Amino acid sequence: MPAKPALLRVMPSNLWSVGASAIAAIVLAPILAVVWIALNPTDNIWPHLLSTTLPRYLGTTLVLMLSVGVLSGMVGTGAAWFIARYRFPLSGWLEWLLLLPLAIPAYVGAYALVDLLEYSGPVQTALRGLMGWQSARDYWFPEIRSLGAAIIVLTAALYPYVYLLARAAFREQSGSTEEVAMSLGASALSRFRRVALPLARPAIAAGMAVVMMETVNDFGTVDYFAVQTLTTGIFSVWLESNNAGGAAQIASVVLVMVIMLVTLEKFSRRRSRFFNLSGRHRTPERKRLTGWRAALALVACAIPFGLGFVLPAGVILSHALANAERWADPDLVQSLLNTLMVGGIAALVTVLAAIFMVYGVRLSGRQLPRMLLPLTTIGYAAPGAVLGVGILIPLAALDNFVADGIEAATGVDIGLVLTGSAFALILAYGVRFFAIAQGAADAAMGRIAPSLPMAARSLGRTQGQVLRQIYFPLIKGSVGSALLLVFVDCVKELPATLLLRPFNFNTLATRVHDQASLENLGDAAPAAVLVILVGLAAVTLLARASR
Repeated sequence: MPAKPALLRVMPSNLWSVGASAIAAIVLAPILAVVWIALNPTDNIWPHLLSTTLPRYLGTTLVLMLSVGVLSGMVGTGAAWFIARYRFPLSGWLEWLLLLPLAIPAYVGAYALVDLLEYSGPVQTALRGLMGWQSARDYWFPEIRSLGAAIIVLTAALYPYVYLLARAAFREQSGSTEEVAMSLGASALSRFRRVALPLARPAIAAGMAVVMMETVNDFGTVDYFAVQTLTTGIFSVWLESNNAGGAAQIASVVLVMVIMLVTLEKFSRRRSRFFNLSGRHRTPERKRLTGWRAALALVACAIPFGLGFVLPAGVILSHALANAERWADPDLVQSLLNTLMVGGIAALVTVLAAIFMVYGVRLSGRQLPRMLLPLTTIGYAAPGAVLGVGILIPLAALDNFVADGIEAATGVDIGLVLTGSAFALILAYGVRFFAIAQGAADAAMGRIAPSLPMAARSLGRTQGQVLRQIYFPLIKGSVGSALLLVFVDCVKELPATLLLRPFNFNTLATRVHDQASLENLGDAAPAAVLVILVGLAAVTLLARASR
């Protein structure tokens, strides 16, 4: 059999390499577009922003981000320490219950808190009935729609990121280190502060960085509490002032903050490395607490679970049951179908693109695809509002250009195909959550012995056949998990959906936001319950993976 020409032997690898580079370019394009638009605006309002709103937006965002990060670090680390080191009543249940707030978007928690504590809510109504007060002038009650309330809600929703990583870090520490500290007379608090905490610091820092990035991304909570942040500034400047360039300039400030957070998190992990030098690793033994110590541990772990899950889920579920007829609302059914459509398509396309890219980078010996692979994770760190600016403005220009060209050539007006449909929304979801799919695909393929695909190639299989017949059957579990996680994040995503959805197009997240913004929690509750149920599926998968 004659040998194939050299060009044909090289071409398949080059195609995989080119495809991987093209996918990376698509993922990175919105970020680069934001930078370009910010540097080349049609109407430069930097001086106006710097002298008026930008300092206020930036200051509030920094206070919110740092406060939520520090509080989440304290709550998550404390709960993880109690769960990893001690046994007390319900500790086995709380180990997994503390993850449940991840199933509830922060904006749903905000709607529930206001409904519970506002003037006409059950708490203040009960207080007035109990104390005989007639109006708000007769007593003092904390302002609910405030920066402080936003900090509490976001902390209750996001602390599980720190808890999950800190719990794993505490469990991976060797029991011998704590025994040595005990033999030297160190108290429990001293062992935590001087031994366990420094060893877990990289994991805690990583969790706090994720919390702060999610805080910067949030729109629903801060908008509902009337807190002016950089994210709300993007919406205000773009939609109310009709200045896309100004929105891009604010988005570039957000992007710089996010890149700084990512850089600081990676730098802290690089500077803090600890190694277990013992050949016999033994996990620390959990001690049983009794009396007031057990009660203290129980309360410390129950409070964040109660604030982060029981309170919002209880309030929303009560409204959903009290307004049972709203479940048959045609608009709710349409929102559900829209969510399933865009979330399902986005998850499928994102995971397939991630598999293609990771496989293409592994086949390619070229430096460019390998350099681009880690850069594609920046989309997950970038807030949805930033991606909305980076996608909608260039895509609208391309859409108008194509439509005008076709109309000039044929006389047929096809309308705005890209921005007038769900295409822009699916693209935003793909860019935003590409890191989840890419990480899952890379980790799964990395566990496959190189000898398997090499043997298949020696038997005459093409590179595409190796992917389908060797890799895919072995990574389908990780692929399924990635599909679920990307889909769940698409369902919960609010800022990008609000900016990029077509006219008269609602998902479950936007329906919840729209109805709650109109103070109509009864109509918002059924959609919120569906979002929570989808989130619970992801938390269940996460709990199984972290056993």
